[in-house]
Amino acid sequence: MTTSMAKRDKIGPTLLVLRQDIQQNVERVEEAYAKDPSKYSNLTEILMIEVGEGTTRKPNSCTKAILWLTRSTNFAVSLLERLVKCSELSLREVVEEAYRSTLEPWHGWISSAAYRVALKLIPEREIFVDLLMGKSLCFEELTGDIKSLLSMLQPFLDEINAILKKHRFDKLKST
Repeated sequence: MTTSMAKRDKIGPTLLVLRQDIQQNVERVEEAYAKDPSKYSNLTEILMIEVGEGTTRKPNSCTKAILWLTRSTNFAVSLLERLVKCSELSLREVVEEAYRSTLEPWHGWISSAAYRVALKLIPEREIFVDLLMGKSLCFEELTGDIKSLLSMLQPFLDEINAILKKHRFDKLKST
């Protein structure tokens, strides 16, 4: 198990559903790539193949996997940005704001109910930050690492969000 997975597990059941969902979506895209690496060489190709096959809206499509991986990453970016910028907010408030701006518009009632349950299990901000920092970082170093990570992720997110929007996949809701 990777270090980041171990840290997420220490946070408890709060992130379990999210982690499992992300893992399933990653596996779905990896399986498509493994079938034919030259055919499924990048995310745009995967999306276009599914458009041609008419499978983009199927529950187990790579299109939906890519869409939800992107939305989950948008949520994580929003959460980390708020964590760094809004030190006066509790972790619960940070999560609520990130959720409202990224995932809530796309969740159906089942996903929204699962979120409300998970929200009750969120640890204190200090516990979460300590888990992120580990033993070797101070808060300033963590903040720098988060800002660096976000600056690397944002161009990729902007590109994939634009691709999803161009093909109108960005409006798909969960069931």
